[in-house]
Formats: sequence, C-alpha cells, structure tokens
Amino acid sequence: MPTEGIWENPERAGKIAAELLEEGNTAMKFDPFPPLFPQPRDIPLQEINYVAKIFASIRDAVGDKMEVDIGTHGQLTTSSAIRIASILEEYHPFWFEEPVAPENVDEMARVAAHTNIPIATGERLLTKYEFVEIFKKQAAQIIQLDVGHCGGILESKKIAGMAEAHYASIAPHMYCGPIAAAAAIQLATCSPNFLIQEFNVSSLHANILKTPIKFEDGYILPPTAPGLGVELDEDTVAAHPYNPS
Repeated sequence: MPTEGIWENPERAGKIAAELLEEGNTAMKFDPFPPLFPQPRDIPLQEINYVAKIFASIRDAVGDKMEVDIGTHGQLTTSSAIRIASILEEYHPFWFEEPVAPENVDEMARVAAHTNIPIATGERLLTKYEFVEIFKKQAAQIIQLDVGHCGGILESKKIAGMAEAHYASIAPHMYCGPIAAAAAIQLATCSPNFLIQEFNVSSLHANILKTPIKFEDGYILPPTAPGLGVELDEDTVAAHPYNPS
C-alpha cells in the first residue's frame, strides 16, 4: 500500500484501501513500523495505537472485502511484536510478516504462540533445511518462499510440499522482476496449499515482456505459453541497462 499522507492523517489509509479495492485488489500490505534499522527495537504504545487507528480507517472503508497484512521486516523485539499483535488482532490482519528476525526461529515461535494472527516468513530463507525448523517449532503458518532464493522451481516445490504436510500455506515472495514472478506463478499454480501471490504491478515489468502477465479483478492469470510462459522483449531490456552506480 502507498503510505503517502497516512502518518499525518490515518483516515487517508481508508481512502487508499478503497482505491485499491476499486482497482480489483483483494489484499494489501504495508509496514507500519519504520525504520527498519537499528533492530531489534521496541515500539512505544503511542505509536502502536496510532497504527491501530490506521487499521480502523481501512476496516471502516472496505470492511472485510480487503485482506490487510502487517509487513514488518524482522525489526521488532519479541515483546514488542507480542504487544503489537494483541492490539491489532481485533482488525483481523491477514498475517504478521517477520515480526522478529527470521534466523531466530525460537523467538518467532514465541510470537506465534501468543497471537491468533498468522505468522508469515520465508523470503530470506535459502534452503529446505532452514524451513524444517520453521515447521518443527510451529513458528509460522504462511510460508513466503522465494523461487529465486531457494534453488529454483524444483526446490521450491519441495518446500511447498513440506509446508502442505504441516498444514501451512504458501504465499510466494516476488520482488525481483517479471521472470521471477512467472516462476513463482508456476509454483503457485501447481501447489494445493497456495494462498496468495505477491505481485508487482509495474509498467516497466509489463513492458519487459512481449506478452505481459495479466492481473484482472484481483487475480493473476497464469501464462500458458511454453516454459515459464513469458518471453522477454530484448529491445526493452537493452533500453534499460543495469547501472550499478
């Protein structure tokens, strides 16, 4: 969710949510507790209560027609994460993403045990062996595996199968571009425990492909062409060279 204006006026969040819903979106995510560093850090009650007003504004505007994710990046202490969850639970967030650093599975499991909000994690995990600890300790119910990070489609499919065996859903992470998105969509399409797909609606991402991935009425239409189902437009790629500076 774009966050312009919501820190000065929480009612602005409701207007943004209504606009997203009108565009066909059925879910939104935002990080209500910046900055990301230093971490971990405690969040004062005044700040948590202000974020509660933002959530209230969203619910007043769209009711239960929009899922809303708490999109943190592991920047919270365990005690703050538990406190935040207790205050925001009444707004029924879709998930609480990386409330604490993902490498500290025991503390993530502690947060999960103290809240009814589903915990999500996985975009920074690299192997199926790391995911084993998540399942074993019941640290998360929503697995955000990244096809590009954890070894490609075959390895991701193994992790998705492990999640299914533990009654966990997958919500593939995607923030690298349309090729990664196409791979994640293939994984999602063949996984019975698929929940939702992260997707970057970008004109550049669409132009990079000869046939853009379609997003209609809140749903991605999986490409049906061979392979990943997409083909790069080499002219567009050449016009946007990588510049490390």
